[in-house]
Amino acid sequence: MTAPVQVPRVVVAAPATGQGKTTVATGLMAALAAAGHAVSGHKVGPDYIDPGYHSLACGRPGRNLDPHLVGEDLVNPLLLHGARGADVAVVEGVMGLYDGRIGGNGFSSTAHVAALTRSPVVLVVDISRSSRSIGAVVHGMATWDPDVEVAGVILNQAGSVRHADEVRSSISLPVLGVIPRDSSIATPSRHLGLVTAAERGESAAVVARLAEVMTEHVDLDAVLAIARSAPAIDAIPWSPVVGRAARAERAGGTRPRVAVAAGRAFTFRYAETAELLEAAGCEVVAFDPAHDTALPAGTAGLYLGGGFPEVHAADLSGNAALRVQIRTAVLDGLPTVAECAGLLYLCRTLDGVPMTGVLEADAAMTERLTLRYPVAEALGDTLLTRRGERVTGHEFHRTTVTPSTGTQAAWTLDGEQVGFASETLHASYLHTHWAGHPQLASRFADAVHRHG
Repeated sequence: MTAPVQVPRVVVAAPATGQGKTTVATGLMAALAAAGHAVSGHKVGPDYIDPGYHSLACGRPGRNLDPHLVGEDLVNPLLLHGARGADVAVVEGVMGLYDGRIGGNGFSSTAHVAALTRSPVVLVVDISRSSRSIGAVVHGMATWDPDVEVAGVILNQAGSVRHADEVRSSISLPVLGVIPRDSSIATPSRHLGLVTAAERGESAAVVARLAEVMTEHVDLDAVLAIARSAPAIDAIPWSPVVGRAARAERAGGTRPRVAVAAGRAFTFRYAETAELLEAAGCEVVAFDPAHDTALPAGTAGLYLGGGFPEVHAADLSGNAALRVQIRTAVLDGLPTVAECAGLLYLCRTLDGVPMTGVLEADAAMTERLTLRYPVAEALGDTLLTRRGERVTGHEFHRTTVTPSTGTQAAWTLDGEQVGFASETLHASYLHTHWAGHPQLASRFADAVHRHG
């Protein structure tokens, strides 16, 4: 029996998307870190982009808390794992406070995660288009669910002191800060959301500027006091599952290398993915498909995660030596996992530009955004799955792959067979969080050990 763990923490939420959650959450992380606190950054939901900014702000990996992807029981253990050694955890919400999976009655919403973790909420409200009506919005947010504690409010995009005072007078909760309109701290958007931290040369300067803004306009001591009011968490911190391969390695075996795509085109992967592979006895080595002319020496497995290959297609295509090597290696049986961006990279072409050609399929940008939070079923025994196995995941893309499947599909999704799979390859649009499905990591690691 372990004692409950005390972790000061606060959830940064908003009534809706576009209110300034990312700006405020990242700024608070950076400001608290600049003040000498060890800060752990977390994101509600499956998003990969915001954790990139969190990592810059905190100097440690940004992590996700998503009940859909990992199950409710793992949310607190993953929070404790990510916040290990931190003085305070700042959790950025997703969409509006009570917005979750469609048809799920708020499942996987910010409110859901706040209730599961018993974390107080700081509400960020854009006041640029109203004044006293903000009081009604805040009142509704704070009283809608008795399991959610809204402990304070930060007013964003204030036009003047007089404007902010009028809003403040309508709110009964503590107002922790008032942030004036400042277009210089906005984060640019793109077809799938924010531009990743890795793609913004000025990212570090932007995060430093956010820290200055929060230090000047938000009562950091009051935010810390709210965070410290959170009760202890009665859970055991998550740790990677150690499989057979890891035990063999510790007994004197080797640590085969898994090459993990990185760089500006491949920025999306969960921190726990590498941790699980390392716990299973693998050595994880990053490489940049846009610039590295060869896979890391001794590569025995390949992981191609998410990102924006469509933005960097010219660089990826221009690196012909690596494209040829990857095609040959994968077709020769190199254990390979590809999710979304990785799927596109394995196609013959992407928007007409040559890719690796591992798959007899072509990818192209479309006007339609595919965004879903499905439960996928495996059609057969493959590199990652076993027939009939059900796995939670998410999709978020504006591309399409034609044909959508090969000889063996990876999944059945919403009644449709999708993706490409075999005993050595698993490629699809579906993003999965391996902490919630550690058997996927274990099977991949076992295949890597066999290949190595």
